Amino acid sequence: MDIEFARTFLKVVDTGSFVRAAKTLHITQAAVSRRISTLESYLGCDLFIRNKAGASLTPAGKRFLRHAASMVQTLERARHEVGVARSFTGALTIGGRFGLWDGLLLPWLNAMSEKFPDVQLRAQIGFEEDLMMDLVDGSLDIGVMYTPQSRPSLQVEPLINEELILVTSDPTEIQKPNPDRYVHVDWGPEFLLQLVGNLPELSSPRVIVGISWMGLKHILTTHGSGFFPHRLVQTLIQQKRLFKVETAPSFELPAYVVYPSRPENPLTLPMVDTLHQASASVTAALVTNNVLDEQ
Repeated sequence: MDIEFARTFLKVVDTGSFVRAAKTLHITQAAVSRRISTLESYLGCDLFIRNKAGASLTPAGKRFLRHAASMVQTLERARHEVGVARSFTGALTIGGRFGLWDGLLLPWLNAMSEKFPDVQLRAQIGFEEDLMMDLVDGSLDIGVMYTPQSRPSLQVEPLINEELILVTSDPTEIQKPNPDRYVHVDWGPEFLLQLVGNLPELSSPRVIVGISWMGLKHILTTHGSGFFPHRLVQTLIQQKRLFKVETAPSFELPAYVVYPSRPENPLTLPMVDTLHQASASVTAALVTNNVLDEQ
């Protein structure tokens, strides 16, 4: 059986729809339907109940779910192990949101490269949906994200609590930023709800970006304001390239580390421990800098 059939099955389960699965896989809906139909013919049973609302698993589909995930995980683990060059004793793949790489995961990656020179490290950038799917199918060992989904086979642990603060590149807008020049970074639905409830004048932005560095570059170049993690903009504030809007509330945005509850990769748990250590160091450094700024 083609392993892509199992991947497609898992994607339909994850998205709850043939249409959404097709968009995520970048193939046509007809191709998704053909793959699932072929898989059902091979197994001799219906896997999904199809309706206008989407696709839900049949009892047979629920039984096949565990096997499909195991098949894909086994293949990905084999690819990791076989694909490791002879000079390396192991490999680990970690994925995270772009904003979490900057100032947290990237320094961690550099430190781990030096600490474990015999380990091959693969780094990926993605959004929550893709990172979760990669964790489920075994192509990712560790994921770091803001809004993880609950999965029985995955362990979710708090990693760092981001403080999103409103900053502006125009010192004349420290008290009241211009809504027309506000750049909205998509930090997720929870942040959007808090923004609408507390700062409704910023709820209809002209510019919306999905990646934090893009929004940061934009406001530094054209003047404007936006919400960013304090740890990312603290240096720019000290350099007076950005200014904190003191009248605006700050919002909490917790980040999590996600990994298999029973990891097959022996490197997973030790690397998760080092991630917790790295996040604790970042938090401590931020507190120290805040104290120095106030003095």
